Amino acid sequence: MSSPLRSIGAITMFVDDISVSKEWYQRAFELAVLFEDEQSVAFRLDNTIINMLQIDEAPTLIGPAPVAPSGTGSRFQMTIWVDDVDAACAELAERGIELINGPIDRPWGQRTACLADPDGHLWEVASTIA
Repeated sequence: MSSPLRSIGAITMFVDDISVSKEWYQRAFELAVLFEDEQSVAFRLDNTIINMLQIDEAPTLIGPAPVAPSGTGSRFQMTIWVDDVDAACAELAERGIELINGPIDRPWGQRTACLADPDGHLWEVASTIA
């Protein structure tokens, strides 16, 4: 193999409504659009591209694997490291973003809070407890 598989370049999430997802990500994370067309919108988080793809386009990307419908439950969570979880949660609240839980001190030495985008994709903000 020419390079090790140790870096995520992009994450593609299948969404029900591109415009709703675009607005949520711009509001929650204050991100500028990197790319946009009728079926998708992409943002950059440091070294990772977050791409939202209209769910009816998903089979062209992953077929013949099945596309799970919205609302069937979460299968993963993405974590963003922050310096201060409480401050991050306060900023999210100012932007109208509701938390699912947290902030919570976890037994593994992290303080975390969880939020979900309009399609149920889970995000966590986390920092190490001093």
